[in-house]
Amino acid sequence: MVCKGQCCAEQTSCVQAIHIEPVFLLCASRCLVTRVSFRILSRGYSGSPFPHQPVPDLSKTLFRYLGSLQPLVSKDELESTRELVEEFLRPGGQGEELAKQLQKRAERTDNWLTDWRHQAIYLENHLPLPVHSSPAVLLPQRDHKDWRGQLRFASKLISGVLDFKAKIESPDGLTEIWRGRPLCPHQYHDFFGSCREPGYKRDRVLLQPAHKSLSQYVTVCRNYQFFQMDVYNSDGSPLTEDQIHQQMLFLRAHSYKTDKEPVGVLTTDHRNSWGRAYTTLIRDRLNRESVRSIQRSLFTVCLDATALKYSEELYSSRTAAQMLHGGGTHANSGNRWFDKTLQFVVGEDGTCGLIYDQATADASAILTMLGHVLEYCSRGPKRLPPRTPLTRLPPPKKLYFNFPPETKQHIENAKQNLDILVNDLDICCFTFSDFGKSFPKKHNMRPGAFLQVALQLAYYRCHESLCATCEVVSLRTFHRGRSDVVRCSSSEALEFVQAADEPNRLAGEKLSLLKKAVESHQCATEQVLQGQSVDGTLLALKMLCISSGAALPAILMDTSYAVSSHWKLFTGQVSSPIDCVMCYGPLVPDGYSVCFAPSLDSITVCVSAFDCCQETDAQKLSDSLQGALRDMQSLIIKCQPGEA
Repeated sequence: MVCKGQCCAEQTSCVQAIHIEPVFLLCASRCLVTRVSFRILSRGYSGSPFPHQPVPDLSKTLFRYLGSLQPLVSKDELESTRELVEEFLRPGGQGEELAKQLQKRAERTDNWLTDWRHQAIYLENHLPLPVHSSPAVLLPQRDHKDWRGQLRFASKLISGVLDFKAKIESPDGLTEIWRGRPLCPHQYHDFFGSCREPGYKRDRVLLQPAHKSLSQYVTVCRNYQFFQMDVYNSDGSPLTEDQIHQQMLFLRAHSYKTDKEPVGVLTTDHRNSWGRAYTTLIRDRLNRESVRSIQRSLFTVCLDATALKYSEELYSSRTAAQMLHGGGTHANSGNRWFDKTLQFVVGEDGTCGLIYDQATADASAILTMLGHVLEYCSRGPKRLPPRTPLTRLPPPKKLYFNFPPETKQHIENAKQNLDILVNDLDICCFTFSDFGKSFPKKHNMRPGAFLQVALQLAYYRCHESLCATCEVVSLRTFHRGRSDVVRCSSSEALEFVQAADEPNRLAGEKLSLLKKAVESHQCATEQVLQGQSVDGTLLALKMLCISSGAALPAILMDTSYAVSSHWKLFTGQVSSPIDCVMCYGPLVPDGYSVCFAPSLDSITVCVSAFDCCQETDAQKLSDSLQGALRDMQSLIIKCQPGEA
């Protein structure tokens, strides 16, 4: 396996061979006596057709930063921050030197932001992966209602994923076009055979070396048990759906009883706790071999038992929660290995979806893959005769674990922590059917910006103020681009939400403020899409100082920066033709997450919050959001009746 350059502040596009002493390997495990060679890998493309991400102008970026603070901090705090910015930008000052260093980094790396963001946002985050980091995608309910249909669909799903893998590995590859520009496919090649590994200080991502072939098997989880199941014949050809189904039947016949120790629950714990448990777990040779098998597998398939029955009204919310964290230790959470990049979930009751690790995969690429897989699954059954392999296909191999007392205690601790998290998360999913993205488009407003302004109005009505809000956008138009965030709170949005419920303000004036707020957000979004990110630049300043041992700039130690980056509203939008619901947890304890999935005539929304915070309420914000959407529609129709 390969460690994907998290340990280096500066990562170039070349491949470096390094050796890591056992004391630092595998979470500083001192029990290992062998030396293992990893490589730091940056799979750059020589002569890439994709433009490199530009380095933003520092003074212009900080000017936009000051603008983003206006609706969030007091005038005195804003003035204090303005003075810090002026001092930082003075000729010969720290800002000028850091700008030169950032430009040098951009010239010698594939992408000046991606690796730093990857390290700071994901690998150094010690919070549990479920809820806090790994999003879940809930796919349409399947028509099967028992284990027979479950295994048949899971077999077809595996075939569909292998078909997608074959496509990205083909000479023609995969071409995606967005707004007339191709999207960088770099991350697709890291989807398969990759896995996160926990550490004391930071995690690492293990990838298969570029010169070695990927594994030929997947990991299947059932009843808290893990199996290594081959999906390719000995000649390299993929198994047919019927062959995979036969493998699934064998696996089911050998996993009737639920394992007493749900070892997968360990991967749900805080990363430093899991890092300590991981060190203990892999001291045992049998455990180490089983863990390595899971880490090297192409992906994971979780065969879940039927979840609790819910009313039709609560179905999407409860199923989304089940998909996100497995439902707790008495449900399907032990049926997971959250460190894997891709975990496909297929339930006996027809539920299906995916949990993915953002350290390796982004939403836009995941949705492209799922679109291909669902299209494959919609085809009729393939009745191809099984190919005769050169050697006999082995049955699925159960992965065994030994559980010394210390590991059993780690599992008990992880179970307690997980159940607390599961019980604390409040999710509300709903479909707003009054209108969809065609309505704002008809009135010359971008749907995404329109929805963000509606969310600002909904939050303001609940909390009587705006808060730091970010929207995740894709930067895959750049070489090795991943993602960044747009700052959604603006002075224009504040003006609109303050005027929206004022009875003395004219409707025409309110509409004008609404349009300005939408235009302001769209402008901010375009700047980030062009590589002119405020937060990406601020992160780069921080990482440059850390890597050189220099003191952090005062602007990053300022109260305004802390307030404006405490994302109480963490938002995103699913732009995909497939019918799905994406959900994830809030970034901060007193915050919300909100994911929009607009179609032409409706908008599916998933809102989450933590019950432990008395200030937040997912249902209340959901109701307020629906009211804000209706009020904004009524305002537009009232002022422009002929265009309704």
